[in-house]
Amino acid sequence: MTRRRALIAAGIAAALPVARARAAEPDWPDALLLATASAGGTYYAYGLGLARVLTRDLGIAVRVRETTGPNENLLLLERGEVRLAFVTTGAAAQAWAGAAPWTGGRPLRAARALFAMYDTPFHFVVRRDATARRIGDLAGARVGMGPEGGTGAEYEPRLLADLGVEVRPVFGSWEDLAARFRAGEIDAIAVAAGAPFPAIAGLEAQRAIRYLTLSRAEVARARLAAPELGASVIPAGTYPSLMADYETVGLYNLAVAHERMPQSLAFEIVRAVFDSHAEMMEAHPAAAATVPGNFVRNAVLPWHPGALRYYASRGGTGVLRGD
Repeated sequence: MTRRRALIAAGIAAALPVARARAAEPDWPDALLLATASAGGTYYAYGLGLARVLTRDLGIAVRVRETTGPNENLLLLERGEVRLAFVTTGAAAQAWAGAAPWTGGRPLRAARALFAMYDTPFHFVVRRDATARRIGDLAGARVGMGPEGGTGAEYEPRLLADLGVEVRPVFGSWEDLAARFRAGEIDAIAVAAGAPFPAIAGLEAQRAIRYLTLSRAEVARARLAAPELGASVIPAGTYPSLMADYETVGLYNLAVAHERMPQSLAFEIVRAVFDSHAEMMEAHPAAAATVPGNFVRNAVLPWHPGALRYYASRGGTGVLRGD
């Protein structure tokens, strides 16, 4: 991440006008740092939108921090370096159990769920003139999978290996990978992120890509190998050249807070997000799924007490889990 981009990202939210005075809560901070992912991805675009909403509605300067994705976000949250973060249910489950090498073998349990964001469908693209027609044709190919530590880097190599397809993974920021794809330095891109994914949408605009689909048998095989994956569909028309529903697998995404966040602040964050649904969709269309009813998508983390209070006000506590 360049210093210039870091300064721009950090200043976007702080420069916005505050339309509503912050509630007189002595335990609220003056600023919050939100861990997202690399520029060119869904987390980053969604995070900028959330930062705008919260800065305006709560009177707190919310800044985004560019990261490699959910794994790093959970580590940052555990260390107290951020108070808000985006994670996948898969990474959250690994962190809670301390069941993955990146956790250092210890449970990471500072995260508390605030709201479900959207699904992360896995999708695969090649250049329009490529000979590949199915996932198996990627054997031996150079495949861009996003930054190391991100969802794609964590899951895509394993998913393809489970399908009997050995590839040469290439890691980096999505902006860099898209440029290398256009230049012919990599053969395909494997995305694990909300759709439409900005880097793919940019390639779509240049009429540069074609989609490789998973068969239903491959979807079933992937889910057997990684039970945390769910069946997922990218609807036709999500990308201009996607003419039919794209059946695949995916993970749900959660916005989480540090367990020590004041309850009143967590409540107001959840309220502000749902009250600003249309504005969040302008930040990224995936926010269409950011609705209260999707609280059922979280079965891995305890809910923050402030979020619990919000859902209780809507009659939703029957299936919620707290500390």
